[in-house]
Amino acid sequence: MSALNSSFDPDCRLCPRLAGFLDEVRMLHPSYHARPVAPFGDPKAAFLVVGLAPGMHGANRTGRPFTGDYAGVLLYEALYRAGFSNQAQGNEVNDGLVLSNCRISNAVKCLPPENKPTPAEMRICNRFLANELAAQAAPRVVLVLGKIAHDAVLLALGLKASRYAFGHANQAELPDGRILISSYHCSRYNTQTKRLTAEMFYAVMARARTAVDALE
Repeated sequence: MSALNSSFDPDCRLCPRLAGFLDEVRMLHPSYHARPVAPFGDPKAAFLVVGLAPGMHGANRTGRPFTGDYAGVLLYEALYRAGFSNQAQGNEVNDGLVLSNCRISNAVKCLPPENKPTPAEMRICNRFLANELAAQAAPRVVLVLGKIAHDAVLLALGLKASRYAFGHANQAELPDGRILISSYHCSRYNTQTKRLTAEMFYAVMARARTAVDALE
């Protein structure tokens, strides 16, 4: 399957700045994954979590979304509490973690410098997210972590971001019946500044659980 028709391309180098940066990271950290990071979880899941991009010493190191960094600690604990995984920790790719009816992806599949993809890089990478959302077993409930992921999902679905305001715990039914739920990103900065508390995040994940259960 070609990159243009796939939800992921492990050899993608469509963004010169990101490709060059990964080359530099690979030289500094030869043991790191330092490539595009594939979505993780059940490919037929009804529930999709979309983050921003791989973290330098998390997914970029391990090769699995939100694995091995601070943001992943809260995310995997919340997924476990909501019944979407078999364990509360996800620190390494061989840790036995299994997601249930859940999949995790990112708006941008490659580590960006300073964790800030450019608008052009977001548009280029958006084709993979669009294909993932349009797959035969497309997710029906989508939780976006942060405004960049929020806008990326709407772009992938051909919808205007201005029609669906981003805000923590916002929930909207999209024209195709899909449920979009928004949350502040579970980053170290957001949690340390108390913009997002663990209780706030558990509550929004519980809302996603209710939406998924309502599909059955």
